[in-house]
Amino acid sequence: MTRSEPYPGTQTVRRAVALLKAFSDDRPERGLTELARALGLNKTTTYRLLTALEAEGMVARAAQGDAYRLGPAAVALGGQALRSSDLRAAAHPALEALAQATQETATLEVVLDGQMLILDEVMGSHVLGSAQSLGTRWPIHVTSTGRAVLAHLPSAERDLLMPARLPRLTDKTLTRQADLRRALRAARERGYAVVAEELEAGYVAVGAPVRNFAGLVLGAISLGGPSLRLTPDRWPALGRQVCEAATEISRRLGA
Repeated sequence: MTRSEPYPGTQTVRRAVALLKAFSDDRPERGLTELARALGLNKTTTYRLLTALEAEGMVARAAQGDAYRLGPAAVALGGQALRSSDLRAAAHPALEALAQATQETATLEVVLDGQMLILDEVMGSHVLGSAQSLGTRWPIHVTSTGRAVLAHLPSAERDLLMPARLPRLTDKTLTRQADLRRALRAARERGYAVVAEELEAGYVAVGAPVRNFAGLVLGAISLGGPSLRLTPDRWPALGRQVCEAATEISRRLGA
């Protein structure tokens, strides 16, 4: 039975999961009508699902009472998922060492729904640095981790993940497919990717892929900080450090 042909009786479960996934950093609160429209369901069905999820603590009413947000049980479940992640456990010591050695923020990120999800993070010691963003998702084409992953995937998998459109986030964002593919080739040759002020003005990150025992790319790690500190002359040294940390994590995973 394929993914497009779920087992009989699972439709309600799939709809409930879709409701939970409808909340995001950009839309942490959503109303009944909005959720029903987003999922293509009628309001009665959506309300019944929300009532069941609310009873289990997976969603909660927002302060004003006419909207919903993820509830405490969803937060607890997410924390449990993080703690049980073999990848996170293997990566965390290397992230700590990387952040301490460079004083910059180190992250572990994985692909989720075509974006990069920050699975773990160790903040740098500089007063001026990146804000804490554990659990945040970013477009795959404007992150050093996303490019590190794309650059080292087999071409068929890469084509599936490559966005059809490349939205412009800053005036330096690559928006042409040919330019992005050129950047991926360069990242593959170096072993690490650099994204300078494409995600946010003044922000630079260097990323390298993490692999499992079979050599398959599981995600990537990065070092990020302000462009005033992460200047082009530092990129090669930071790239080597990130690659060494990624290799150490991959070894812990059996690569």
